[in-house]
Amino acid sequence: MSTQFIRFASVIAALHVAQTAGAQSTFSINNGSATFGAPDAFTSTPILPGDILTPSTGAFPGPNPPAFGAPTPPGTSMNTYLDLGFPAAQRPEIDAMSFGDDMPAQPGAVMPGSYWFSVDEVARGMPSIAPPPTVFTEGAMMVGTFTDYEAAADVFTDLGGAAPPLNPTATAGGNMGMIDGNGNPSLTGAVYPGFGLIEPAGLWPITGDNVDAVNVEGGPLSYPLYFSLDADWTDPVLGTDLLGSAAGFGAQPGDVLVLLTPGGPPEAVPYATAAQLGLDNSGAGTDDLDALALWENGVPDFQPSEEAYDWIGGTTDMLIFSVRRGSAVIGEMDSRYGLPIEEGDLLSTPLVGGVSANPSIWIAAENLGLQTARTFLTGGNTGDDLDALDMRSLSSADCNANGIPDALDIVLGDSSDWNFNGIPDDCELIATEFCFCVAGSDPCGNPYPTGGCTNQAGTYGAILSASGTGSINNDDLFLDMIQLTPSNWGIVFMGTTEILPIQMGNGIRCVGGNLFRFLPAFWTGTGSASYGPIVGLSPSTGSPIEAGETWNFQGWYRDPAGPCTENSNVTNAVSVLFTL
Repeated sequence: MSTQFIRFASVIAALHVAQTAGAQSTFSINNGSATFGAPDAFTSTPILPGDILTPSTGAFPGPNPPAFGAPTPPGTSMNTYLDLGFPAAQRPEIDAMSFGDDMPAQPGAVMPGSYWFSVDEVARGMPSIAPPPTVFTEGAMMVGTFTDYEAAADVFTDLGGAAPPLNPTATAGGNMGMIDGNGNPSLTGAVYPGFGLIEPAGLWPITGDNVDAVNVEGGPLSYPLYFSLDADWTDPVLGTDLLGSAAGFGAQPGDVLVLLTPGGPPEAVPYATAAQLGLDNSGAGTDDLDALALWENGVPDFQPSEEAYDWIGGTTDMLIFSVRRGSAVIGEMDSRYGLPIEEGDLLSTPLVGGVSANPSIWIAAENLGLQTARTFLTGGNTGDDLDALDMRSLSSADCNANGIPDALDIVLGDSSDWNFNGIPDDCELIATEFCFCVAGSDPCGNPYPTGGCTNQAGTYGAILSASGTGSINNDDLFLDMIQLTPSNWGIVFMGTTEILPIQMGNGIRCVGGNLFRFLPAFWTGTGSASYGPIVGLSPSTGSPIEAGETWNFQGWYRDPAGPCTENSNVTNAVSVLFTL
């Protein structure tokens, strides 16, 4: 596996470790998925259409894949088909869901990772500035004689770059994988946390699982549950028949329904009708809502948004959605830009006074790194179908306070991560202390196991420690010496290698190779000295420190009455990796 993929896996691992304790992701898979019939992880009952699932751990996918080999199937959080009152033989397809608590978009806010989504089996994606995994690397592409469709079981996030609404040319576009279908390495070698699903792959016809609704980074399953059911038509590309679940409930596939309490039944009147969303303008049931993110303002019923961000203050509800391939509204003029709507677009309700009565484009598919017939299309006659959506933050720290989550800093190359722990190097010190004067290595019976060898004080040795970071750009690394002989002088020297201890005065030296020293430091009775910032404080001889180099530091100081009758002594040593 290449360093790039290992590095990205570590970033995602660290990102997921930062998730809120007890956070739980929930999702559903579409009709025909291969996992149907498998025993669920909690009760060993067969997983069936209409079930809302969660990973086998019951929590957000962890930092490691569930398994390398056969994935552990997810568990069932909710048998939605029972709560909806469907008979066992007529199970619905839950093709969009939300708990009404999705992160509301803020005016002017640029938050990478706000939009989490999945695509269908034949999505191809566009090249992304992020390294694999992306829709482009995991989607419907040819790898030798093997066709890879596994993006359908994965969840991706946007890369941000500009605040919505976004037209097709607003940003360079792109996405990065956040949750894998099975957690096993993809064909690109990428490894990232998995749901425990069976990823679609192989030759036509496609077999595997397709994530069809998702809620990530949230709490346990809660109510109200807002959802949509599928249409009664045949997919124009896959040739598969949809279940017609909406008709079985007496609703339209473009409606958003609501279940207020477990055990149902759901409210007889839809929470939001297709007409309120700007759908079904070509006739009842002609559009199918296929992904949903909702922030409910707490006011009874649905208050449609009439212009961007009018949900701030709670006067309207934020409802972002997409429509399924085959919907009549695809290709029709949206109400914001007057552009043809695509199945990969994130849409909002029609604008008051807009250019049409159709939904308005909130984020054009191109900004998510998806292909459309509108601007870029390869290998097919339709665009990429976005069929699951959630709006969440990355929930990772911004340790360097640059307004971009740390994990994304690393993925995009704005920060390095030399130790692959998911923390930008400009936020941490990658250093190791060594060369402690333990018994047996001391030159004259003067050990001091937590620092350099005992000096003339007779009870302790001098200690060298590092603080700040090893970032060249930050240049905030300081080397501090304490417990020195009072009112004296010394130096710090650095070398390219660690060596076995050799006697140096009353102590031991463990730094070798090419050696360079800094200018002397003088101190009074406090017995302490500080050097730094180290990068800018060039050694008296030698080349400046550069990123990617590891330097070993040790302090030398005057010890005129030392125990070994030598006139000098040394501290322990510190090894520092310098980064960008």
